[in-house]
Amino acid sequence: MNAPTAYFTRGGVRIAYDRAGDGPLVVFLHGVGGNRTNWVGQLARLGSGFTCVAWDARGYGASDDPEETLVFDDFARDLESLLDHLGAERAHLVGLSMGGYIAQDFHARFPARVASLTLASTSAGANLLSAAEREDFLAKRLRPLESGASMADVARGLVDVLAGRRADAAIRARLRQSLEALRPDAYRQTLRALVTTDFRDSLVRILVPTLVVVGEDDRVLPVAESRYIAERVKRSRMVVIERAGHLCNIEAPDEFDAALLQLLCENHTRASSLACDQPT
Repeated sequence: MNAPTAYFTRGGVRIAYDRAGDGPLVVFLHGVGGNRTNWVGQLARLGSGFTCVAWDARGYGASDDPEETLVFDDFARDLESLLDHLGAERAHLVGLSMGGYIAQDFHARFPARVASLTLASTSAGANLLSAAEREDFLAKRLRPLESGASMADVARGLVDVLAGRRADAAIRARLRQSLEALRPDAYRQTLRALVTTDFRDSLVRILVPTLVVVGEDDRVLPVAESRYIAERVKRSRMVVIERAGHLCNIEAPDEFDAALLQLLCENHTRASSLACDQPT
């Protein structure tokens, strides 16, 4: 890392981010069970050629909880404020799972500010599920908390869902720590906002270079969800990483980073370039 965790504020909510390197801006967006540390490997490896920024979304990690009931477009508005704070007109966006939802929502609202998209382990929105499936999704994740379970209790069950065949004991421990760090109230709000999302009509309007990447073993948002996106986004390339689970950037960093670097290097001049000594 080039600097300690930094912050910006929108609407009274202080949001944390880590930053490494200099060059074209790449912003990393974590999933519903994650935080900025899920991207520590990517910041370390890509920082030699790019300005890499990973945030804690509102309600996560070192960021503040929402002051009012969360709506999903709060994340896109926060991301707009982050780019303004960094002095960047345009960024490469890398979103995993919920982070992919945020990236799609941001592109739909602010397409001129997106240099490229990497949509990892994600889908075109939770409204692809039936009403019954959405209720089941929420129930499975919220019922234990409503019954008095701790996030540590919830984490033990979710790790088996998230992990693929490549996940050794160290990776499983890392996934568990990420889940245990969640704050229950913010997690509930985020899940309820998540099930309102639907980006199907926006896919054909994505004209920027797009990487769609997913783990072969993803049981949360299986390969078919990524294929749906790739078939509808004109300038997309799809990569399936063998034997990797939902957090494919952690389980298979070499393959993930190689695919991402190809996209970034082919399109590096499309994003705003920031110097490492630029104030934050």
